[in-house]
Amino acid sequence: MADTEEVDRQAELKAFLRSRRARIRPSDVGLPTFGDRRRVPGLRREELARLAGVGVDYYIRLEQGRNEKISGELLDAIARALRLDPVERAHLHNLARPARRGGHRPVERAAPGLQRLLDSMTGAPAYVVGRRTRVLAWNRLAAAVFGDFGAVPDRDRSMARLVFLDPAARELYRDWEVKARDVIARLRLELGRHPEDPELAALIAELAQESADFGRLWEDQQVLDKTHGGYRLHHAGIGRFSLDFRALRLPEEPDQLLVAYIVEPGSALEAAMRRLERAASE
Repeated sequence: MADTEEVDRQAELKAFLRSRRARIRPSDVGLPTFGDRRRVPGLRREELARLAGVGVDYYIRLEQGRNEKISGELLDAIARALRLDPVERAHLHNLARPARRGGHRPVERAAPGLQRLLDSMTGAPAYVVGRRTRVLAWNRLAAAVFGDFGAVPDRDRSMARLVFLDPAARELYRDWEVKARDVIARLRLELGRHPEDPELAALIAELAQESADFGRLWEDQQVLDKTHGGYRLHHAGIGRFSLDFRALRLPEEPDQLLVAYIVEPGSALEAAMRRLERAASE
C-alpha cells in the first residue's frame, strides 16, 4: 500500500488500471463472451489495448509500471476505453505522468482571511480542509455539530483520522460508510496529485494498520473530487437531520477546500442550529 516515505506510484497505477478493467464487462464493449471462461472479471489487458488502439506490449509495460514516457494522447485513449470520468482521467495522468511540484509543505495553514470569512457565516456549519484532509479552520457551529476541532491535537485534526479512528463519527454520521468512502476518494485524489508527500503516505499507512474498514474500502480504488452532496446526521442536541453541502476549491490554494453546509432559512433546523450556536458561545 504505502510506506512512511513515499507512495509506490507504480503499484498504485497498476492497481487503479486493473480495478477499472475489472468493472467493464466484455459485452459492454461488444466483445463476444460465449464459451469464454475468464479467471478474473472484466476486460483482459489485450482486449483493453485493442480497444484503446495501443500495442499490447506497450499497455502491459504501462500497467506494470515499466513505461515512463507514455504520451498524454495515449493515456486519453486508454481513459476513453476504460470509460473514465474526468476526475478518474486526471488521476490516471497524475499516476502515469507525475508532475514535479517540488517539496511538500510540512506545515499547512488556511489561506489568509478565511477564518474571518468562516466567523461571518453564522447559522450554518463551515470549515476548511487541506491536503491530507487536515481541518485548517472552522466556525463555531461546525465545531458544535461535527466535534470540537480545537480540542483535537494538531496532528490528529484530519477528517480521515476523525472518521476512521474516532468512534464518535459512527454515531454522528447515520450513513457512516458514505462519509468514509468520500474521505477515501479524496485521499486517493490527493495521492495522485502528491505521490511524493511522505506525510500523506504515512497517514494512509497508519489508517490501513489501525482500521480494517479503511483497508477494505481503500481497495475499491475510488477516486472523486466531490463538490456537493449531503449527509444524514444524528446530534445529541438536535436529533436526526440531514445537511447538504457545497465544497469550493480555493484558487490561490488549490489543495484547500471550503466546505459550507446549507441550512434552509426559516426552517426548524435553522432554529435548532441557532440554539446550538448560542449554546456554543456561552
